[in-house]
Amino acid sequence: MEPTEAPALRAALAEGVSKWKPRALAMAQQIHALKEVSFEEVHSARAAADLLAEGGFEVDRGTGGLPTAFTASAGSGELTVALCVEYDALPDIGHACGHNLIAGASVAAALALRPFVDELGITLKTIGTPAEEHGGGKALLLERGAFDGVSLALMVHPVQDGVTYNPAGTSAQAVGRYRATFTGKAAHAAAAPHQGVNAADAAVLSQVAVGLLRQQIPGDHRIAMYVAEAGHVTNIIPERAVVEFECRAFTLKEYEVLLERVRRCFEGAALATGATLAIEDTEPLYAPLIQDDALAAHWTEAMDVFGKDTSPSAGISGGSTDMGNISQVIPSLHPWLSIPGADVPIHSHAFAALADSPEAYAVMFEAATALSWTVAAAATTPTERARLIKAAYRRQTDTQEGTP
Repeated sequence: MEPTEAPALRAALAEGVSKWKPRALAMAQQIHALKEVSFEEVHSARAAADLLAEGGFEVDRGTGGLPTAFTASAGSGELTVALCVEYDALPDIGHACGHNLIAGASVAAALALRPFVDELGITLKTIGTPAEEHGGGKALLLERGAFDGVSLALMVHPVQDGVTYNPAGTSAQAVGRYRATFTGKAAHAAAAPHQGVNAADAAVLSQVAVGLLRQQIPGDHRIAMYVAEAGHVTNIIPERAVVEFECRAFTLKEYEVLLERVRRCFEGAALATGATLAIEDTEPLYAPLIQDDALAAHWTEAMDVFGKDTSPSAGISGGSTDMGNISQVIPSLHPWLSIPGADVPIHSHAFAALADSPEAYAVMFEAATALSWTVAAAATTPTERARLIKAAYRRQTDTQEGTP
């Protein structure tokens, strides 16, 4: 295929998004209606993978041993591009984080790029990444080789109205999630309470201690927790209590300091009540998000075409994503997609409804076009292409490190 001039290529990619709009819209609406939660996105993953197969991609299902992951590949160029597809919902409130829009934007962009992979000299991988909300699907896929050889990774994420489309300088927090289990000693609550060790009391004390700690932590740190178990009947001193908790900070160093302070709150509660304590990880650690400046500039230029607000951002003040793990080792772009009229918080029933609105789907397709333009710009800018090829991700394995 003869090289296409940039304006003509942009027009062709926009036309490609338009061509696939009915099918991509139906897929995004279907994913919204399914409301499948982390690692259970069977039908959502199938809908995305089937549409990509229809568009000419070779699809490998069950990538990395995750049944609801997939990799759809096209092309054989030296520059390997990954478009990440998310499709998990939140328990009870559905797509209150708009992952149906993430899926629609990435899949539509991939379908538009498919006819131009040889011209652009790229290997295009559209990777279905389950369990972003809980479970760290991208972290697991990164560890298991799904991103080996990838030079740049991209996706978009919906947020409320009024957020700038300029991702430069924005980030997301590291987050780790844990389960604290207190073990006490059961006893009759009326006849012999003094012979028991109340694990539920330890859970209460840990909540009080963490609540008091909040006054002494930086304003951009976050701690969240809830009691998952603390007894079952009133006439037995609870011998087991479980508290689920998470910590967030914008740097890994700050995160580690915060986690240690929170851990001491639980240890103090155990000491005070005489209970024993066990703390275990429940999910992979989500690393802070790093936006690639050059990719951000291409994206911002594309969104200028659509008349969006691309003023410099003060940064995103909260939230976490397993895309952070990808961004730590691969040049990445994770811009924010502002839904018109969305003046409610994400992770709410109201935002879930807005994620299925005509306004949301309109900006989803603008984002799909901008993603395809960003990939094309990166692939056709010689210095940037060379930088990205050099940055291709290579896992450090025992064999690579020289260990038999």
